[in-house]
Amino acid sequence: MKNAAQVYGNVALKISSPRELEARLLLEAASRLQAAKDSWGANPVDLDGALQHNRKLWTLLVTNVTKSENPLPAQIRQNVANLGIFVLKQTMTIMADPKPETLGGLININRELAAGLLGRG
Repeated sequence: MKNAAQVYGNVALKISSPRELEARLLLEAASRLQAAKDSWGANPVDLDGALQHNRKLWTLLVTNVTKSENPLPAQIRQNVANLGIFVLKQTMTIMADPKPETLGGLININRELAAGLLGRG
């Protein structure tokens, strides 16, 4: 069964639009952060791994949106870049002093941006 899910996932990645792919990646990062928050103190999920994953994703998003050839309007590009800088700073703050309640902001940002990319916002 797992192989079928992997095959479906691979096909979905190939036929997804860039917006859908970005949304999926943001939702995956939010899910990993949520799992770390939910398991705090009991059976902890890899918080560092979830934060690193989110940091790498946002680094890619910021890098892409700040390229001169990016077709988005300048104001949207600037807004996403500013949001990305905030996310990266917040991630470093959480890594320095981890607390479960500090993850909610990152989770919400990822979910809200994904919803916007999918036209649900």
